[in-house]
Amino acid sequence: NDLGEHYNEPTPLRPCAQGFVGRRVPGDRMGVAGHGRLAEATIQADARAYRQAVDRAIRFLATKAQAPDGSYAGYAGPGVTAVATTGILRGGRSPDDPVVAQSLKHLEGFIQPDGGIYQPGSLYRNYETCLGMLALNEANRDGRYDKVLEDAGRFVKGRQWDEGEGADPSSTSYGGAGYGKHERPDLSNTQFLVEALHAVGNGPDDEAIQKALTFVSRCQNLATEHNTTKFSAKNPDGGFYYTPADGGTSQAGETANGGLRSYGSMTYAGLKSMIHAGLTPDDPRVKAALAWIRQHYGLKSNPGLGDAGLYYYYHTFAKALDAAGVDEIVDVDGKKHDWRRDLIEEIISRQQPDGSWVNENSRWLEGRPALVTAYALLSLSYCRPALKRDRPASPLE
Repeated sequence: NDLGEHYNEPTPLRPCAQGFVGRRVPGDRMGVAGHGRLAEATIQADARAYRQAVDRAIRFLATKAQAPDGSYAGYAGPGVTAVATTGILRGGRSPDDPVVAQSLKHLEGFIQPDGGIYQPGSLYRNYETCLGMLALNEANRDGRYDKVLEDAGRFVKGRQWDEGEGADPSSTSYGGAGYGKHERPDLSNTQFLVEALHAVGNGPDDEAIQKALTFVSRCQNLATEHNTTKFSAKNPDGGFYYTPADGGTSQAGETANGGLRSYGSMTYAGLKSMIHAGLTPDDPRVKAALAWIRQHYGLKSNPGLGDAGLYYYYHTFAKALDAAGVDEIVDVDGKKHDWRRDLIEEIISRQQPDGSWVNENSRWLEGRPALVTAYALLSLSYCRPALKRDRPASPLE
């Protein structure tokens, strides 16, 4: 689709959208000619600013961040290279573009006999494989990676916490994915597991995705028949935290009564995973997650964590709302937000003169421009302005 295509005016919000989300749908152009021309000019300006930001980001990655072997921050394993390659592909480059082809060749070197895509000896095999799957799937426009992706999907399913790892459905680890020496499951790893499996064609009925939904539901601050953990009712705000496993952890800390605080990046990760697992708008888990989003909508910080993990938050925010088919959010004060425009403006305002992004808070590797620029580029890829969206109605409407 052409970036210059006109975005139609939003239809009124409908009650079935829980009162705070809406979606732009095809309709008549603005009835007032002058207003229409002004809107069109604004759209074109937005599209130019967007394209310039994307081009500058790709130029930075290609000329200042990519190593001769095609890697980005290769000392950290294949993960950053996978994220950057996915962002460049979604930014408009083809798999045969020299910059992309070089990175794909580098990633191919991490394909292991067991089907995983990881650095030998790595403690991050699930993360690395899932990120590798997303990159190779984005490049798989001619079927060149069909077998690799099939094997990788089998690999990550095999590492999921279930009966094979001695975890029955009552375990707080059940259905999750993790990393580290003991691979304690967490929502960050699990959301990438679900996203990667979804990307390569696994639907909501897939057994691994349904197992993951069990774990994801237990990461939510909401007491339901799906979540009877000791944390479920201590901080019942509907948001999500890092993990209920091994005593429970939230990167945002605990409440006075021992609850686990919800925060932005994990709440959007939870929503995205639930959508991919087939939950519908009337499910209490979806309603509660969207209510938390309405209460905490914002892009100046990662809600609950300040500037820690800010760009990880941006890309999860964009992926989740795009997956949900939501184009507009009305916050708790009744203010309407075109989240794509909001995110474009915020990200572009933070771009460095050389085209990169970097977080002043270096936690979770966000002091590394290659990774942060890749996150920003991925975020922007879900926000193309004035892009006509002829897609089925959102499941959340």
